Amino acid sequence: MRYPDMPLPELPPMDDTERLARARAFAEEMARRRSVREFAPTPVPRAVIEEALRAAASAPSGANQQPWRFVAVQDPAVRRALREASEEAEREFYQHRAPEEWLMALAPFGTHAAKPFLETAPWVIAVFYERYGFDRRGERVRRYFPLESTAIATGLLLAALHRAGLATLMYVPASTEFLNDLLGRSRNEMPFALVVTGHPAPLCRVPSLPRLAFDEYAVFL
Repeated sequence: MRYPDMPLPELPPMDDTERLARARAFAEEMARRRSVREFAPTPVPRAVIEEALRAAASAPSGANQQPWRFVAVQDPAVRRALREASEEAEREFYQHRAPEEWLMALAPFGTHAAKPFLETAPWVIAVFYERYGFDRRGERVRRYFPLESTAIATGLLLAALHRAGLATLMYVPASTEFLNDLLGRSRNEMPFALVVTGHPAPLCRVPSLPRLAFDEYAVFL
């Protein structure tokens, strides 16, 4: 059955000068977003996280199946468990599983097995995507482009949290197998990433990273 039609929500009126100014201002604002690993324990209201998740859920998705699922973790005990399980996986990765090439790629960032931000930051948002869903009879239903759809939603989530004045980190543990059990998620859901968010720690520092020049990543035909 086809979805019913509705009028397109009205776009704000503006001329090309204002349109360019808005596009430039947004690009400059997002260029200030950096991955942060040093967080303050300062609380962040749940309502802020809720609104950021609403923004994330506005993403387009294959066949409008909306395959993303978010678990926003504030409970200190659960965040501690996330840290402990993640660090166990990271120690195995750094000591035994990581190819030398991968370790060399990570070396400029100074990352290591310790992940204190999972416990320090007030919120850790676990992002999952559905590999398949279920119909009303309990039969499996295929999901179309679930990974791509969830990636777009996660990008909107990062942008919304940054817009709200919060620091963010998108972190993927070396092994994600523990996340479903720890967070009580069904096996039809696949872990995508952990989005860590909160206020940056005082005197927080981040790497000074080079960026590609515009003509290295954008082509106009």
